[in-house]
Amino acid sequence: MSANPDKIEVCKAGVCSCCGKGLGKVQSFDYEARQVHDLPALRMLVTEHRSEIKSCPDCGTINRGRFPEGIMQQVQYGPEVQKMAVYFSNYQLLPVKRTAELFEDLFGQRVSEGSLVNINQRCADRLAPFIGDLKEELSGQEVLHADETGYYYKGARNWLHTLATEKHTLYVPHPTRGREAIDAMGVLPGYKGTLVHDFWKPYLEFGCYHSLCNIHHVRDLTFCEEMEHSRWATEMKQYLLSAYKAVARAKEAGKTALSQAQLYYWYKKYDVLNQAGWKQHPPPRKQKGKRGVVKKTKTQNMLQRFVQFKSSVLAFISDFRIPFGNNIAEQAIRMMKVKQKISGCFRSEQGATAFAIIRSYISTMQKQGIPILQALKHAILGTPIPLKA
Repeated sequence: MSANPDKIEVCKAGVCSCCGKGLGKVQSFDYEARQVHDLPALRMLVTEHRSEIKSCPDCGTINRGRFPEGIMQQVQYGPEVQKMAVYFSNYQLLPVKRTAELFEDLFGQRVSEGSLVNINQRCADRLAPFIGDLKEELSGQEVLHADETGYYYKGARNWLHTLATEKHTLYVPHPTRGREAIDAMGVLPGYKGTLVHDFWKPYLEFGCYHSLCNIHHVRDLTFCEEMEHSRWATEMKQYLLSAYKAVARAKEAGKTALSQAQLYYWYKKYDVLNQAGWKQHPPPRKQKGKRGVVKKTKTQNMLQRFVQFKSSVLAFISDFRIPFGNNIAEQAIRMMKVKQKISGCFRSEQGATAFAIIRSYISTMQKQGIPILQALKHAILGTPIPLKA
């Protein structure tokens, strides 16, 4: 129950239930309280601003009062309506048609679909400086997480790319998935930290340090174990999970790194397992007269990756800042799948870009502890909340 109710209504005891005597003038000595928590009636509030027009009595000059800043049109939506429009479209992921219906149902006034598109576009335009600051901030992070997922625009497959940390999220749409798209994000060229990803090969072309997602590795090793009956896959999966637990225990104990003896043990065991793996799954030999690359099994490909990219697989062991997997990026990119389930594909490339910009702002503000509606109102007014250090 609320200690400070907004409204109190007294239910009077008019007459005695026993003898029928009137109690109107009798003072109550106590009360029983029941509370109803409800919403006030929602409606659109229309404020008319009138600019006075006066003629100077001395010189005859016509003078007009100044309208408040931001009021440019004869009829326009205020920042509260605009922030809710952006919130419904970009956080709750409603399509514009349902957002228009929602405004009509809640507030008794339908906002046109064209107005909703324009409101989102204006918000994205005002966030351009924020996105520039976000890219600069990401470029200096010690660890970045990367991922990408497909979406559709006019029936054609496009890609939403993300770079994320625990406090930042950047989304960038692009028609392609590879190097061209990653360059267009404007962060990884020149990046010197550690990039966590799921072995998408264009990421490996950048000269930063790399950490491969071991959650993906565990899934792939399970496939090799179950479908290709690989003993190496079983043992390597157990090795990775055991190493993860060892690092977790060290972190819980307040340590910032494993001891040299522990590192030697884990590195040595890794090499021994892979050497045994080559004996179980020797590389296939090319047959005489056959052209092309010799096809390998999933297990052989995994084994080759584990040998070739040892430091990237074991990065979480040697540096406690690097996580075991790439969950931060995967959680960030999952939003696009939800968007497609609720709203379907985008109507335009411009709409996809605006959505990516606004979601970058919303996700980053969430991670930095800023209430979404508060952050969106600042964006609508052209004063996005700056990034925290």
